Amino acid sequence: MNAREPGEVSGSHRDGAKDPANGELGPEEIWKEPTDRLLERLGTTPAGLDTAEVQSRLTTYGPNDAATVKRSPLWLQFLARFRNPLVIILLVASGLSAATGDIASFFIVVTIVTISMTLDFVQEVRAQNAVEALRRSVAVQATVRRNGASLSVPIDQLVPGDIVELIAGDLVPADSRLLESRDLFVNQALLTGEPYPAEKQASDAALGAENPAGASNAVFAGTSVISGTATIVICRTGGKTALGQLAASLAEKPPATDFAVGIQRFGMLIMRLTVLMVLFVLVVNISFHRPVLESLMFALALAVGLTPELLPMIVTVTLAQSAMELSKRKVIVKRLSAIHDLGAMNVLCTDKTGTLTEATIKLVRAIDGRGAESQRAYAYAYINSRFETGMKSPLDEAILAAHPFDMTGWRKIDEVPFDFERRRVSVLVEHDAKRRLIVKGAPEDLLRLSGRYEGADGEERPLDAETRRTFEATLDALGAQGFRALGIASGEVDMSHETAAIIDESDLIFSGFAVFLDPPKASAGATIQAMAAAGISVKVLTGDNELVTRHVFAEIGIPVTGVLTGDALTRLSDEALIGQLSGVNLFCRVNPQQKHQILLALKRLGHVVGFMGDGINDAPALHAADVGISVDSAADVARAAADLVLLEHDLSVVREGVVDGRSAVQNVSKYVLMGSSSNFGNMFSMAGAALFLPFLPMLPIQILLNNLLYDVSEIAIPFDRVDQEATARPVKWDVKLIERFMLVFGPVSSVFDFLTFYALLHLFGAGEALFQTGWFIESITTQVLVVFALRTRRRFFQSRPSGFLVAMALGSVAVAIVLPLLSVGRWFGFVAPPPLFFVYLIIVTAAYLALVEITKGFFYRSTAGR
Repeated sequence: MNAREPGEVSGSHRDGAKDPANGELGPEEIWKEPTDRLLERLGTTPAGLDTAEVQSRLTTYGPNDAATVKRSPLWLQFLARFRNPLVIILLVASGLSAATGDIASFFIVVTIVTISMTLDFVQEVRAQNAVEALRRSVAVQATVRRNGASLSVPIDQLVPGDIVELIAGDLVPADSRLLESRDLFVNQALLTGEPYPAEKQASDAALGAENPAGASNAVFAGTSVISGTATIVICRTGGKTALGQLAASLAEKPPATDFAVGIQRFGMLIMRLTVLMVLFVLVVNISFHRPVLESLMFALALAVGLTPELLPMIVTVTLAQSAMELSKRKVIVKRLSAIHDLGAMNVLCTDKTGTLTEATIKLVRAIDGRGAESQRAYAYAYINSRFETGMKSPLDEAILAAHPFDMTGWRKIDEVPFDFERRRVSVLVEHDAKRRLIVKGAPEDLLRLSGRYEGADGEERPLDAETRRTFEATLDALGAQGFRALGIASGEVDMSHETAAIIDESDLIFSGFAVFLDPPKASAGATIQAMAAAGISVKVLTGDNELVTRHVFAEIGIPVTGVLTGDALTRLSDEALIGQLSGVNLFCRVNPQQKHQILLALKRLGHVVGFMGDGINDAPALHAADVGISVDSAADVARAAADLVLLEHDLSVVREGVVDGRSAVQNVSKYVLMGSSSNFGNMFSMAGAALFLPFLPMLPIQILLNNLLYDVSEIAIPFDRVDQEATARPVKWDVKLIERFMLVFGPVSSVFDFLTFYALLHLFGAGEALFQTGWFIESITTQVLVVFALRTRRRFFQSRPSGFLVAMALGSVAVAIVLPLLSVGRWFGFVAPPPLFFVYLIIVTAAYLALVEITKGFFYRSTAGR
């Protein structure tokens, strides 16, 4: 089948041939070289590669993704977790301790650290794998010829030499040479900055082109097909593409979200406080002439225990768990951090079709300008849609599905594809030895471009001002009744015309309107009202006219608070637009650039903005939004640009997804609030204990065990239930609130630690071992059980935690209480406390939780409105 045997492409280098995919030749070789020579050098034919050769080349060249970062093996990823400087120093110090004879402590320290790292690693890897599986389920696919047949594969599985078929709406998957093309127009804005489509043709005639982007016989990764069809041969993939040459800029991380910044600020705050406290404790212990190695081990163990090392895992697992829940609601998450943006979203911009309407568009009739049935208008509409090679719109599908038209004798000559500036598509056709340009598009524009019209008798008449007003009144009446309309017009050309051009779309003959009905969606009104109640305002951005959209709003029971049209937007400055945004919920006759402009203006006002789009030219708006939402049936470029992909085109799915997004942020907040308060409290307690105790308040291995048990109890937080009122409004990350929480609840925790210190020393006459055992039990008990109070703003008994959280929390506390009573407890330096200590433990824990509940009430009342 192939020009060479599998694997010969790599071997051909020995013969002096150069493979462009290896980057040995400049990018111009793709379009300068004759097609037959290029195919030979790539070791392929128009029939495509076979499976064995594809696998060989995939191993050689890697995945076709310029942004792919090769992952290390799992065992290396696991070992990388031990690069934490605190952990390294701790292990070295414990090794020195073993060298002095304390081998048991060394093995216990290593075991605890390993178990803790393993728990963290396993949870995070499982979460990442689950999300990756979901992301791949909506990965952009390409139609490729393999083993002599056409099949669909993810674009990252393409290799040099693959033969790929393109249609309108497809992303160009890699730098490629055209083998076949028909009416092919490509958007190259990503590479050239030019917003207008570039025409491409399969030919060797582009040999004199000055640069790759100007080559008419080649297409490049990152561009998209606006109209037409093509067959291409892949020449460069991944980082070797023209887009991949921009790898440095592409690899730069986008600006961090509020959520990411907040997480980082919290982590750094705790780290700074921990370092200060550890240095203080270390200096105090050394100044009191306590053993240096033991003091160093204690300080390092304390640092490991107080740093929020579990935070990245909690964030990843919580967001991944939310992504899994969203998948059950038919929402696929491609970017995990978008879940926070979804929870924080307070404005959603969306199209009308499929959101407010059923998206079951039907052609109900074709009429002339006065409203009478017109067979000519229907015939021209059908011919235009049939010959159009661009991505068929729902209106085209409705025209073709209405009833067949006899195309015998009709032949297509050329086409001017649809674009969002012109809002029309033209096809040049031949019939009965006559050629005619048939134009279909926005009715207002076609009326403006027409100088004549067809009367009921088929005769052409001048389109004077009075007749034009009559036709415009017909169009307005259709819109007021909720009908959508396309204008149909044509123009005669002579037989010498071989190509169609925009300049031909003038002095047209107006034939009439194609009239469509897209019924309003019964549930849309209730969904928009529910979103408004949840703090999300919905703004509709549509290409339809105002009358049609007002009718739909009235049908679903949603008031129109304000309208801006595309024409009005062209006359507004950015500042003037910002001033009007708050009162407008309907934008009509807007093009993709204007959608982008609206989104940026909303973001400048401080809104967190979502955008739902599925069209070829929606990618800029999807990128501009805080959270881009598309549907599984959308054009490739829209799905590739989206953060979330809906498997069901329904606004109610987004509403349900918002709740899951808010729940995820709330669960991360639970861990942060508990970690901040308990860590800050422990800092006070450790600092105080270091000043008056003649021994260490806890042994290093006891601190590490405490940290392990606490980590185990927190594993369940991503799966916890969230109170209904906590997801009723948009949730934004509030670092100031966290800092205030830490400063209030940290000292509350320390009060009971100091009380325990007093009780152990003066009520129970504790020595070193009993003191360390007693504080270990009290510390882990209060630190873990406080989760039930801090996880909710309600009284703790009014909010039901998940069974998993209850089991993990109580299990961790039970281990901490039982371990000192067992013989294995001696390995950790524990002794069995007297029975009265457990009575004290119950009383002090109950008192602590009660005080936390009282403080919580005052705290949230004082911060109401934040």
